[in-house]
Amino acid sequence: MKYIEFDESRPLDLVLLGRVAIDFNPAYNDQVKEEFKPLKKVHMFEMFLGGSPANITVGVTRHGLKAGFIGKVSDDQFGEYVVDYFNNIGVDTSHITKCKNGEKLGLTFTEMLSPSESSILMYRNCIADLQLHVDDIDEEYIKSAKAILISGTALAQSPSREAAMKAVLLAKRNNTRIIFDIDYRAYNWENDDTISIYYSAVAKEADIIMGSREEFNLTEKLIKPGMTDEESAALWQSYHAKIVVIKHGMKGSTAYTCDGQKFSIKPFPVEARKGFGGGDGYGSGFLYGLYSGWEIIDCLEFGSAEASMMVKSNNCSDSLPGPDEVRAFIKEEKEKYGEMIARV
Repeated sequence: MKYIEFDESRPLDLVLLGRVAIDFNPAYNDQVKEEFKPLKKVHMFEMFLGGSPANITVGVTRHGLKAGFIGKVSDDQFGEYVVDYFNNIGVDTSHITKCKNGEKLGLTFTEMLSPSESSILMYRNCIADLQLHVDDIDEEYIKSAKAILISGTALAQSPSREAAMKAVLLAKRNNTRIIFDIDYRAYNWENDDTISIYYSAVAKEADIIMGSREEFNLTEKLIKPGMTDEESAALWQSYHAKIVVIKHGMKGSTAYTCDGQKFSIKPFPVEARKGFGGGDGYGSGFLYGLYSGWEIIDCLEFGSAEASMMVKSNNCSDSLPGPDEVRAFIKEEKEKYGEMIARV
């Protein structure tokens, strides 16, 4: 069953709104291999595009979708790097604008201590991405897209939160599908009540909601705390959601559909390089499947496979695969572990 109908006449498949950053990860390539160690002992880093919505932009583009990005970047070499990166892979950058008051892109330094233990050190003072303004939101651009993805981080502070809310309202007015990637990051939020206020406002309008159990708990704090996954799905489907995806890390994830069905998947077994980055691959693969008209369980399997591929990688953007690579990975994993390795 096809749960989401997209307007196929629109030139852009997906417009993503929110955070873009610069990642510095311990170097791990043919020339230099910084093995697992504390961040303070790392000497060489590799630079990558970062930020969840930016990474998903890269991921869906690698799958052949036409994506655009709405965001703010710094007026410096890092801002140029981001725009050049997107342009080089075919992302529409017409609605990425530069900050005018010296705000900088976020810098993320990754600590990799073991395959299961990693963390990030973020510099987000005077941050560029949260300077997105209501004046940066163009109704015609939103009308040109089949769907818009709102990253929850964009709701953390003004003026970005008002810009994101304007985009949601314009999308609703113009029948542009709304995808809400809750994407909680502790930085820049004032308190949990504020999180619930703004997350729930977007979730009530969304056609698709994706997040971890913890992220749904934050969203629902002021509505009904302590809900089960089934209760959460029913709540948001009582508004507008057609698909609610709730993730439980290594335990897997479940998609709840508006006809009362649920579909579950487990991660594919891999030797991890880091404990994050999988969610961006998951989102890219899952959305590619939806746009392709696949069954929900196949979308989940593709997303889960891409997530596993990304936790093996040393970055969250450059290594995002194309569809043939994901299919080859699934085939190899099933030959090794059995046809139902990720199916629940």
